[in-house]
Amino acid sequence: MKIDGTCKRGFERIAEAFERNFAERGEVGASVCATVGGETVVDLWGGSTDSKTNAPWQKDTVGIVFSCTKGATALCAHMLASRGKLDLDAPVTELWPEFGQNGKERVTTRMMLDYSAGVPALRDKVKDSGPYEWDYMTERLAAEAPFWEPGTRNGYHGFTFGWTVGEMVRRASAGQSARIGDRKAAASWSMRRRSPAWAKSRWRRTTTRPCASRRALRWAS
Repeated sequence: MKIDGTCKRGFERIAEAFERNFAERGEVGASVCATVGGETVVDLWGGSTDSKTNAPWQKDTVGIVFSCTKGATALCAHMLASRGKLDLDAPVTELWPEFGQNGKERVTTRMMLDYSAGVPALRDKVKDSGPYEWDYMTERLAAEAPFWEPGTRNGYHGFTFGWTVGEMVRRASAGQSARIGDRKAAASWSMRRRSPAWAKSRWRRTTTRPCASRRALRWAS
């Protein structure tokens, strides 16, 4: 597998780990870039953008970033905490009484943030339009029994994080959550929810395979 790019002395282990992703872990195509003190010390790419055509991964190939809005949601929660509007260690029920059902009475916002709240998924089927209906999802999560005793272990809340932490942000900000991400925060994130038209020619095809985290959740279904 050909790897292109540069790696400065002292950062060879990053390059070695990147190469192992292809040799040992079935990576199809990827890139990695690291900066230290404003200097780019690692800038590598390799593989293909499409396993069917084997089109080579280029320096400017664009890949999908999963779960990037979890960071934005968490940032809003911490901004509210820094302003004294959200106590991360207070019971969630102080702001969201309905959440305290089926053993979740002692859940805190900190537990929601560190994935120990115990509601990483919903046991019963979610209707097709559910993810687009905020009240529907928060009501479902409020009624859900935890998959483990909250605060006793961690488990990735990949599907529910936005609604649990997001609802706390919404309530703590009196419904003004859209205004929390002020210009300073927005500038530091420089985040786009949609790719600009000029980037479409650089997209890569997403390749999926069974995920270990999904297998780990089977016991709870």
